[in-house]
Amino acid sequence: MTSVEETTQDDPAGSGPGGYAAARLRLLQEESRSGPSRRSALSGLTDQWLNAQFARAARETGVRGAALVAVGGYGRADLSPRSDLDLLLLHDGKARPAELSALADRLWYPVWDLGLALDHSVRTPGEARKTAAEDLKAHLGLLDARLVSGDAGLLAGLRTSVLADWRNQAAKRLPQLHALCRERAERAGELRFLLEPDLKEARGGLRDATVLRAVAASWLADAPREGLAEARRRLLDARDALHLVTGRATDRLALQEQPQVAARLGLLDADALLREVYEAARVIAYAADVTWREVGRVLRARAARPRLRGLLGNRATAAPERAPLADGVVESDGEAVLALAARPERDPVLPLRFGAAAAQAGLPVSLHAVRRLAAQARPLPVPWPAEAREQLLTLLGAGEPMVGVWEALEAEGLISRLLPDWERVRCRPQHNPVHTWTVDRHLIETAVRASALARRVGRPDLLLMAALLHDIGKGWPGDHSLVGETIARDMAGRVGFDAEDVAVLGTLVRHHLLLVDTATRRDLDDPATVRAVADAVGSLSTLEVLHALTEADALATGPAAWSTWRGSLVADLVGRVAAVLRGTPPAGTEPEIPTTEQERLAVEALRTGEPVLALHARQEEDDAVGVELVVAVPDQPGVLPAVSGVLALHRLTVRAADLRFLEPSGLTGEVIVLRWRVAAEYGALPQAAQLRTDLVRALDGTLDVPAKLAAREAAYPRRRGVVPPPPRVTVVPEVSSLATVVEVRAPDAVGLLHRIGRALESAGVRVRSAHVSTLGANAVDTVYVVDGDGKPLLPPEAAALAARVEAALA
Repeated sequence: MTSVEETTQDDPAGSGPGGYAAARLRLLQEESRSGPSRRSALSGLTDQWLNAQFARAARETGVRGAALVAVGGYGRADLSPRSDLDLLLLHDGKARPAELSALADRLWYPVWDLGLALDHSVRTPGEARKTAAEDLKAHLGLLDARLVSGDAGLLAGLRTSVLADWRNQAAKRLPQLHALCRERAERAGELRFLLEPDLKEARGGLRDATVLRAVAASWLADAPREGLAEARRRLLDARDALHLVTGRATDRLALQEQPQVAARLGLLDADALLREVYEAARVIAYAADVTWREVGRVLRARAARPRLRGLLGNRATAAPERAPLADGVVESDGEAVLALAARPERDPVLPLRFGAAAAQAGLPVSLHAVRRLAAQARPLPVPWPAEAREQLLTLLGAGEPMVGVWEALEAEGLISRLLPDWERVRCRPQHNPVHTWTVDRHLIETAVRASALARRVGRPDLLLMAALLHDIGKGWPGDHSLVGETIARDMAGRVGFDAEDVAVLGTLVRHHLLLVDTATRRDLDDPATVRAVADAVGSLSTLEVLHALTEADALATGPAAWSTWRGSLVADLVGRVAAVLRGTPPAGTEPEIPTTEQERLAVEALRTGEPVLALHARQEEDDAVGVELVVAVPDQPGVLPAVSGVLALHRLTVRAADLRFLEPSGLTGEVIVLRWRVAAEYGALPQAAQLRTDLVRALDGTLDVPAKLAAREAAYPRRRGVVPPPPRVTVVPEVSSLATVVEVRAPDAVGLLHRIGRALESAGVRVRSAHVSTLGANAVDTVYVVDGDGKPLLPPEAAALAARVEAALA
């Protein structure tokens, strides 16, 4: 393939737009060039073309004393395939306005004619300096100013003055820049935790890498350089591939484009791409944290120096005080540092003691200290000594301050050295939208949540360790709970737990989803359900820890994973299981006692022969404003699809629901009681009277719910980004002796429960109870069904029913 150099020889300096465009296209299609080499070549090719444009335009207009200057990313010679061109036309102020305008037109219009994005300005050095003084972003761009063509002296003078201003005003400018970075991070999020990250604007992205260059240019502080250039290169390479895949100037790595971007970069799959991007973002974010902390320290010291001079006269400024925190660890100048007498090479527990002391004191750790520990600390013996295990648990129990300390130790490789299995989950993405964090950060956040629950359990050490390990199996093939049990047992043994505690930790990891899954998807009035949980847990002490772990895990997952509603369901299940483990009759062996309101509604439904309902608006500390809806209907076919269909017509989103049968005392007949937790999709909540009217019509057939839903879907189709996985319907064996349990996992959608109910009704089965759970964009609905005689279905019948429901949802 023709090289850029050969191209420019055929068409000197790419003087015409067509010549430059052809050479640019050949360069971008050249397989042998990628990464820094391609970005540099593209910048050089663009320089040659613009140099020719400038020389011709200057001759034609007669303008002298001018220079064409690249700023920003182009100034750093970091042009990606679809990057815009940031150009400054610098002039000495002697040319007439008409001449300058003509010169600018001859430069800008050819760029626009090629369809390239352009950010341009025309200024004298004095005007550019004044603009930089008023506009922080303009000042940052000029720090990377580079001559493309024209009068080099003009730019040299401007660069000198702009850089001097930047250094002289650092005490004012850097706090402003830090505030901009925090505001941007709040808006764009943390790159290493986003499923569709913005490679430029998100925290830890390319914009932060540029900011670190600017901070270094101030001479006030410098970023940790190890790995920083490589991290920046990885993000730039990912953006280059993204531009080539999409053909657009975009920085957002959308889900549907990730497989193609990964393939272009020679990576295995989208997960490998995200993990590489997250690793790079982690390096940049950590460097930014360290740098801004150093900036703050230097600025505080500068502010304190005049006051100290006034107090001490000509005496030397006193050295920062060093307050002891732990053996070998002291506080100095707002950081945890190593004591002067510390000997990492003789003290293998020192890294954990250092981290624990810093976290418990709420202090950041000194970069120099962490690096010294990484370079000199001896490995711990296996199993760990008791002090090492205690220090790890002390670190995990420190709450929120533990996060920053853990990340600092991890950034220098200490965590993976102490816990080798950690490497498998580090920066590992989670594609379930319910999850806020990567696997490793989720484990740390779970430990933070668990530390707040430590007083609720008799073994807080096991709670904290289980929090750290409960998802450790996600780095391996297979069911992460089963795989994780094996890994957790091995890790717990190496950390120094005895055999009995190792077994308990294995049980906690294996069953960390058991309580919430059972409570939200199973019929707790079925004795087999409660007995199965009791058999899996084994003891009251383990149940106590598992209950706290369940809550900590859900709280650390994201806002959709936990609520007062779910908490009450889990607490109910725990109470029933505890009763079984104590050997006392569990409350769950009898049907749940109906509330006074449910009893009243059931009696009224039987007396009138029509549905009745109660609607209550409510607001919880962990939920938006929602509605609790209780519906009582005399037992008859079609209740579930009718009620769920009416809710869908009124744009009520189902967050959770359950269905039970109730036989009011003193009356003959059964009533279906449905309890719903719903929220308005948008707009005001519906009136209870209107809901009841539509429900009566749906049950008597005068309201065609399926047709209404289909018409609305056709009129207002939902916009979808990534196509979700298809629904999956399974029969769950051996969880109930009274009914067949069918579980539906599907993307949450309007009318989902209505379609499930219709499929069940058409199959001729009766729904004895139902449990609905919505997690973010996904729904897990569990129904207990029986045949016409009230008995569980035979296995072939159950399999056929599951297939029928799945087909109805396809």
